[in-house]
Amino acid sequence: MSMTESNNPAPKAKKTPARPTLKAVRGTRDLLPDQTPLWNHVEATARSVFSRYGFGEIRTPIFESTELFARGVGEETDIVSKEMFTWEDGERFDKQALSDKWVQKNSTRVFNREDHYYTGRDFVDLAVDTFQEDGFELVNFASKSDDLILASLEQALQDARTAVSSTGNRFYGKKGIARLVLPSPVPGKDEESPRPDLRIEYLHGSFTKSSQSLTLRPESTAGVVRAYIEHKLGETGQLQKLYYIGPQFRRERPQRGRYRQFWQIGAEVIGPQSSGAESPLRDAEVLEMLASLLNELGIRDWRLELNSVGSSDDRVRYNAALREALAAIKHQLCPDNQRRADTNPLRVLDSKDEADQDLINALPKIADYLGPESKAHFAQVLAALDACNVPYHLNPRLVRGLDYYTRTTFEFTVTTGLGTQNALLGGGRYDGLSEMLGGPKAPGIGFAIGEDRLILTLQAQAEADSISTAAPKLDAYIAPLGIAQNPAALALAHDLRAAGLKVEVGDGTFKLRKSFDTADTLARHIILLGEDEAATNILTVKTFATGEQTKIPRAKLAEALT
Repeated sequence: MSMTESNNPAPKAKKTPARPTLKAVRGTRDLLPDQTPLWNHVEATARSVFSRYGFGEIRTPIFESTELFARGVGEETDIVSKEMFTWEDGERFDKQALSDKWVQKNSTRVFNREDHYYTGRDFVDLAVDTFQEDGFELVNFASKSDDLILASLEQALQDARTAVSSTGNRFYGKKGIARLVLPSPVPGKDEESPRPDLRIEYLHGSFTKSSQSLTLRPESTAGVVRAYIEHKLGETGQLQKLYYIGPQFRRERPQRGRYRQFWQIGAEVIGPQSSGAESPLRDAEVLEMLASLLNELGIRDWRLELNSVGSSDDRVRYNAALREALAAIKHQLCPDNQRRADTNPLRVLDSKDEADQDLINALPKIADYLGPESKAHFAQVLAALDACNVPYHLNPRLVRGLDYYTRTTFEFTVTTGLGTQNALLGGGRYDGLSEMLGGPKAPGIGFAIGEDRLILTLQAQAEADSISTAAPKLDAYIAPLGIAQNPAALALAHDLRAAGLKVEVGDGTFKLRKSFDTADTLARHIILLGEDEAATNILTVKTFATGEQTKIPRAKLAEALT
């Protein structure tokens, strides 16, 4: 070894820095198996109650056009102005524009156009006859080509040539070709024919739609009403009673019971005027249903806060009076309420700023500005609630935070688990929302329950009562005594599960102590399955609650474990 080698040892390899541990995004959370049973119980109870009142489930996308919420919820609400998760979707391929240009270009050589033609196996964008003998074309439009698109188009052509349907297939037995039409940034690009009955045609032009602003839904009412309009549910003439359960998203400061992804249970009653959707009876029925739901869930000491914010005409008069009153005190309010005084005065009434409460309480009350129809409507709501023995408290400051509310508005509050921000659910009537979204007149009323907050309330009550909200234990844990018994253990578990029992299976590699410890954690019983038990079909069963150990014939095992 040279002197240089001995005095200059090789440098040590650098350690690769550990990657940071990934965690859930702030304001979101995971619900683990020891938590979800309570959530499932709440949702199952809600579904059961809703079904008794004639509601059906609706599921809408978790993101919508931003314009839906700007128009429906209100551009000056806190939700739209500060709390939405919004992004630009970017340019998109405009298939319809490409299709329209192709049809226009070929108008002299094709006829009998049929959009979305069904070949007996799949759909193609367009089917046309041509003036050539036995001529027809199946045409698809795409932004780019790939082998799957071409193969699908060729299969469609083969299906159209050979399929015989009860309604007749005008292409049966004819020759025809398949055509894929693609956009091209340069003019005059030649048509390609990779196979005798397949053409790839290029049309010059820009076939893109401009970018679209999309938003994760901050609430679901606007989306449900959009679906009501889009699917023409009003044309049935029937009252639509719809409920939903799902996540919503708001970019707000996370705190107890408030998350950036949160869950709501909600319902909407909507329909044409002829369906009775505008009736005060609908308002009272929704409120009575909510009282029944909270009672069935075991929510104690709930309080129904109730108000009427009047018709749109009533609100114009009230807003004018409110603006005038706020102008004199605006400089004394917090910055948020100063902004609201200019942009949306009603939202000042919903403020929770402690320093502003005395000033807000002295503002004009909306009850003094209700017209005769709004007063009569609210009186009928109260009369129906009285008939059903649903207690309520009138709250003249209750306006709710969304622009679409009219007439009846409400909140249910609780005293346990939520602290000062004690609203559990809220809602109201929105008779003009459908028209705001470009639909027909469709009066409606709805609500949303903050499921995260409902769970907190139930957990707080259970803790106060020293009641566990943990999931019940499994019926049995099967412990195979040796690897050779694993197949028999799985077969036994299959039979017991088929009988309706909840069963976990261990593994023959486990030591007996580990099997007992695991079984005691998970289940009410442990079933030992060794060579003797497998041979005789008589199982050894220990019940953890009593410590009793017995021998039970396999044929009677399911009954004994029930």
